[in-house]
Amino acid sequence: MMQTAKENNVVTSIVANTPLPRMVRIQQMLDHECIVPSEIPTLVRKELEPIRERISPNMRIAIPCGSRGIANITSITRAIVDFVKDCGAFPFVFPAMGSHGGATAEGQRAVLSGYGVTEEAMGCPILSSMEVVEVGQTEDGFPAYVDRNAYEADGILLCGRVKAHTAFHGDCESGVIKMSVIGLGKQKGAQALHRDGLSQFPTLIPAVAKVIFEKVNIVGGLAVAENAFDQTFLLEGMRKEEIFAREPEILRRAKSRMGHIFFDDIDVLVVDRIGKDISGLGMDPNVTGRYCVTYMKPEKRVQHIAVLDLTEESHGNCNGIGIADVTTTRLARKVNLDETYPNAVTSTVLSAVRMPLITHSDKTCIQVALRTCNCYDREAPRIVRIRDTMNLEEIEISEGMLEEAIHNDHVRVVSEPYEWTFNEQGDLW
Repeated sequence: MMQTAKENNVVTSIVANTPLPRMVRIQQMLDHECIVPSEIPTLVRKELEPIRERISPNMRIAIPCGSRGIANITSITRAIVDFVKDCGAFPFVFPAMGSHGGATAEGQRAVLSGYGVTEEAMGCPILSSMEVVEVGQTEDGFPAYVDRNAYEADGILLCGRVKAHTAFHGDCESGVIKMSVIGLGKQKGAQALHRDGLSQFPTLIPAVAKVIFEKVNIVGGLAVAENAFDQTFLLEGMRKEEIFAREPEILRRAKSRMGHIFFDDIDVLVVDRIGKDISGLGMDPNVTGRYCVTYMKPEKRVQHIAVLDLTEESHGNCNGIGIADVTTTRLARKVNLDETYPNAVTSTVLSAVRMPLITHSDKTCIQVALRTCNCYDREAPRIVRIRDTMNLEEIEISEGMLEEAIHNDHVRVVSEPYEWTFNEQGDLW
């Protein structure tokens, strides 16, 4: 049985005298440009106007909705629904999220409901099912699956957020094309695609998507992209035949707006919280520089990552905790294995859910991460603390990095050095 935080712990005693350096708050210079939320419905309808001719009166149009916590997802999806209605057709929304939501119809409906995507809010039915139809195969024999409700509709109007993927890089990563394959394919489709590992995705996803585009009436798509502040900065409608040509450029623009940590040499990265609502992998490797698959090379030197908590919105899904080296009992007690493990089994990336060393408090967690670093300046350790990988404008760095920050054009120092503040239990809050 796991000890409680109040019980004696040998590891806590071992690292108790490990000094933590004073910290400094800095502001990172990130692009704030975004679309005003109140303008989103009008802009969505404007962007979709070129595909109006593809939607005839009385058609049943399926609209996929994913699980990634897209900003303004309720108003974006409702605007798509209203556009379809304005065409004289009958829309319905369906969950398109691979194995998320515990890989059950009820779980996936609950995920959407948690984002405010309900039948009442959308003004149309939400049809949730894990049943799929195999619509064809690639030349190499990979099957292409589509949600049965969507397959039986008269057309599908895709919608997906375009962003850098957490485990592979290519012309098409996360986005409308991936939505057409893994989102529409549900758990069975996701499992089939992950069979030989994510390293195959740069070529496999487009190949399977082309089969689906040939066999199913995709009327068009809406690409969504966000800036470093989880704000919508791009909405772009595309006809079916435009999607493959335009998505790579949208991806390039999305990557240019991503949040970054403008320091590449870090001894300890402290991440206050991870979660599925923050990144598909809990914390975005494109930010931390550390991936959970061996074929993706680290993009920055980070000796140890300490993760303190799990968001409530994750419903216990701690996918990505395997990237961390140290965590807390607070996070461990929130873990729901039935929510977490389907993701790992489907993706075949078991390392993403391996539990790191567990400590009884935030302070001990950070001390263990620092105490076990090798070959670092013990008088001036390099520690960076972030809230999560989606909130990167204001972060903290250790005092030993102050001089570097002063000469960094991408950051501005906004505080004097200060000590860490822990409560009686050794936690930061």
